[in-house]
Amino acid sequence: MKKILLIIAIFTSLGNNFAKAQIIDSTNFDKIRTYEDTLGYLSYLIVNDSLETSRFAAVNKFIPTLVKALKYENSFNYSFDRLKSISVQYPADSTFRIFTWQLYVNENDYRYYGAIQMNSKELKLIPMIDRSSDVQDIEHQVLSPKEWYGSLYYNIKDFDTPQGRKYLLFGYDGYSFFTKRKVIDVLSFDNGKASFGAPVFVSDDPSNAFLPKSRIEFTYSAEASIKVNFDGHLDIIIGDHLIEEMSSIASQGPVKLPDGSYIGYKLKDGRWNYVAKVFDHVYENEEETRQQPIFDSAKPRKKRKDIFGNR
Repeated sequence: MKKILLIIAIFTSLGNNFAKAQIIDSTNFDKIRTYEDTLGYLSYLIVNDSLETSRFAAVNKFIPTLVKALKYENSFNYSFDRLKSISVQYPADSTFRIFTWQLYVNENDYRYYGAIQMNSKELKLIPMIDRSSDVQDIEHQVLSPKEWYGSLYYNIKDFDTPQGRKYLLFGYDGYSFFTKRKVIDVLSFDNGKASFGAPVFVSDDPSNAFLPKSRIEFTYSAEASIKVNFDGHLDIIIGDHLIEEMSSIASQGPVKLPDGSYIGYKLKDGRWNYVAKVFDHVYENEEETRQQPIFDSAKPRKKRKDIFGNR
């Protein structure tokens, strides 16, 4: 049964890709695919080449090559699946897609590149220029694509507001050797012009900055790994709650680490309201946490296993 389901899934995926390919003229499809070969090689060099100058050269070649590929009619329908180190994210309404990628300069310098391609027959491309180092107030500034707070996007979530539809962008920023960041940005379109950031994150908790925020940032120690994403099952943004602790690295001082609990943001009337604690259920007694025994004493001893699965 599993093999049958796998075969069905494979043919469904192939069918979807074939349907998309049919929208693109066959000659154009082959030309874009040829460009994808070059882009795949360049994207590999951007991430893996050991020389900083070579990584920069690969980026400088990658950008015009991508633009050339996207100039072909209906290029929006070409998925670029083979660009494994380039993030290509689509919102649910497929009105655009957003390319982002990361360049490692050195252990304390990460740079980001990106572009928004609108879903149109002819190319409509909005380049994004990373100006993270110039952003003075990361959580309150509204930025143009030319002053973008750069990050590598890994998810998009659309939501509706009285001002129109907006999009949450979940991104990762390598930031520095000891410290990393995850960012929730907001993308808006007004008469075809894009902007990043909008005052849609609110809280009635004075300890959590009462002033509405235009984006949310989580700065944390590189020693840790944290979750920041939209949970479709709970219909809420979930992020690790961070607390200040002394780093295990000598001379680094205090750092932010997850404490095992989660904060969140819940959508209401077009705004994301802060939730201080997402999971707040408290078990009344130990028996409530475990309805069935770990080991069943009624079974013969030889059939019982230890916690590692050994008999």
